Order: sequence, then C-alpha cells, then structure tokens
Amino acid sequence: MVLVAFVCALTGLCYAELASMIPIAGSAYTYTYATLGELIAWIIGWDLILEYAVSNMSVSVGFAAHVVDLLDWFGLHPGACWISPAYLPEGLQDLAGNDIYKPGWHFGFNIPAFLIVMFLTVILVRGIRESASTNNMMVAFKLVAILIFVFAVIGFIHPSNWHPFMPNGWSGVLTGGSIIFFTYIGFDSVSTAAEECRNPQRDLPIGIIATLVVCTVLYVAVAVCLTGLVPWQSMVGDAAPVVNALKKLSLLPGGHPLYWIRLIVLLGALMGMISSILVYQIGQSRVWFSMSRDGMLPRIFSNVHPLFRTPAFSTWVAGIVVAIPSGLFDIGTLADLSNIGTLFAFVLVSIGVIVLRYREPNRRRGFIVPGGPVIPALSVLFCFLLMTGLPIRTWYRFLAWLIIGLFIYFLYSRHRSEFAKPR
Repeated sequence: MVLVAFVCALTGLCYAELASMIPIAGSAYTYTYATLGELIAWIIGWDLILEYAVSNMSVSVGFAAHVVDLLDWFGLHPGACWISPAYLPEGLQDLAGNDIYKPGWHFGFNIPAFLIVMFLTVILVRGIRESASTNNMMVAFKLVAILIFVFAVIGFIHPSNWHPFMPNGWSGVLTGGSIIFFTYIGFDSVSTAAEECRNPQRDLPIGIIATLVVCTVLYVAVAVCLTGLVPWQSMVGDAAPVVNALKKLSLLPGGHPLYWIRLIVLLGALMGMISSILVYQIGQSRVWFSMSRDGMLPRIFSNVHPLFRTPAFSTWVAGIVVAIPSGLFDIGTLADLSNIGTLFAFVLVSIGVIVLRYREPNRRRGFIVPGGPVIPALSVLFCFLLMTGLPIRTWYRFLAWLIIGLFIYFLYSRHRSEFAKPR
C-alpha cells in the first residue's frame, strides 16, 4: 500500500502539470488531446473507458457482496445462483469452507450488481448535481465507520496471523500492490483543480500528497486489523472480506458486540460504493461524450437529452457496458483489468509531461513538477514495475482491448475527427 501510494504521488504530480497547461477542467483525454495530439488522446480515451468501466464493475461486485451480507444480517438468504457471478475462478464456499460452486463457470447472475448500476444509470440520465456538503457528509460517515471498525476489533486480533509477515516474499508484495492499485483511483481528481488554486506550485503537491497519506494510513490500519482477525488465505476471492470476517467473529464466544459493528461497517461501505459508482459512471459517460464531440466516436454519443440536458445515449451505453459484466464476472478478474488500464494511462501522462517539456518549454504551466524529468521518469518506471506484477492473461486481455481500439481509430475515427482532412 505504501508502494502504491508512492507511485500515485509521482503520477499525481505529473497529472497536475499536464492539467495546469489547459485552462479547463477535464480528464486525461481532454489534456492529451490539446497537447499531445489525436492518436495519443485516442489511446488514453480508449484506455479510460476500460479503466472507468472495469473499476465500476469491480465496485459493483463488491457492492453486491455487501448487499448480500446486509440481507444476511436481517436473516434473509436468497439463492446463490442469483447473487453470485457466473464465472468464479476460485469457486464459492460457505463460512465452513464447504463448496457451493466449484471453480469455473456455472448457472448464475449477480443481480444486485446489475441492478445498482442500472438504477444509478437511470438517475444519471435524469440528471444529478453533486453537493459539496452532501459529499462531505458521506465522506465523514465512511471515515467514522472505518475508525469504529479499527478500534472495535483491536481486542480480537491474533498476532500469529501475521507470521510469516510476507508469506509470498517481495514478489508477493509487488503482485499485491498491482492488484490493489485500483483502490487509489480518484486521487488524480485533485490535480485537475490546478487553475483553481491560489498558489498551485505549493497547494497542489500538498493536496495530492495529503490525500494519499490519509488514504494510505486508513488502508494500512484496515489491512493490519483484518489480517490480524482472520488468516489471509480465507479472504482470497472474497468481495466483502471485512464484513465477512466480522460475521465469523461475531458467531464466536464473546464476539456478540461485533454484530452491531458489522452493521455500521456495512452501511458505511455501501454508502462509499454508491458514491464511487456514481462518480465513475459520470466520468465514463463523459469520456464517451467528449470523444464523440471530437469526432472520434459516432455523433450519437454526444447527443444531449432534450428534457434532462444530459448525454443520455452515452450514459445508457456506459450503464449497460458495466452492468452486464458485473453480473457475470468475479471481482478479481475485473480488478486486474482495471489496474493495468489505469497504470497504462498514468504511464502515458508521465511520458507526456517529459515530451512537452522539450516540445513546448515556454508554454504556460500553473504547476511544474520539481526535479526536472526525474519524477516523470520514476513515475513511468514504477508504473511499469507494478504492471509486471499482474497476471499474463491480464496483459493479453489488455493488448486485445488496445488492438480493437486502434482498429476503430484507423478505420473510423481518424477519418471523421475534427482534424481529419476534408475529402
């Protein structure tokens, strides 16, 4: 987690410099389109579609697992085939370790994951305005839930679960960092506020690093407590490890107080995941919209609803693209794809900073990454290092996605973009 936070800090500073060169708010696609050209912007935009979509698939699967646990808290137990994905590479076991499903494909569909995405898609089509005060309240509730969990379980920790401390060695640390990288997605939104800072050269590094420090401290605290509560092997493939660990412990002698802690953690987790899905569905549909507006995708993706004034078609597409795979696949398969897409986008952003330093040295920058090319180069190096920790099958899937994207670009987008030469 500390390694991932360090990599994110390097990339966040690069992202801040790129964002500060463009006097508008936007995503990495917007910035690269204005600075590095059409092809690189297409690659990043296509990559962002993957990043946002698969990240939300992962969160949706996690949300569904917490909904199932909430139903269990109230004594309701729906059939396994309606609350578990069709593909389970690790299979599915009950609390006693008995197999419900063997590894592989089976008849099933994760209905809660599908429904939450479609429900939020309807809300986004009709229009939603973020309120800073509401968002602050949700963040405060999530933080309180995390702190309650950490302090409530201290007395139940078994230090023997921490031995050996690194059971899979440094290669396991690298792989673990690669797998949990997507949990840090969102820190880069701080960097897009470069134009709003009074002193961006001072305020942006503080904002980015402070955000990462707080997140890392909370992540480490939860990880230390969780791995002290139950053996780490029992959490493999679990989309709701914290609440399931609390459930196991609440059934033991002396564990009844954790029964209510489990409910608080459940509510905090559900609230956090709803806000995450909402934000990234907005982000994904806006990438579709922006690429369509630039002529890179069919114009229908930039159509605005006549009544709600939202990009309705791109929002519906984004919702369907996320909802169906959320019902079919497990959280591990989805998280790996999200990680490699995010890391690749960060590599391109960091390389873009170096290229623009030499191509446009006199261009106005609200923020400049200190240390010359050292930090962008380290960002590229460490992002690639984390990418090497991902399974080879994830690389194959990602390369296939990129190849599909390049086919679309050369056969369609480059001939219809706003920079295409008129015939």
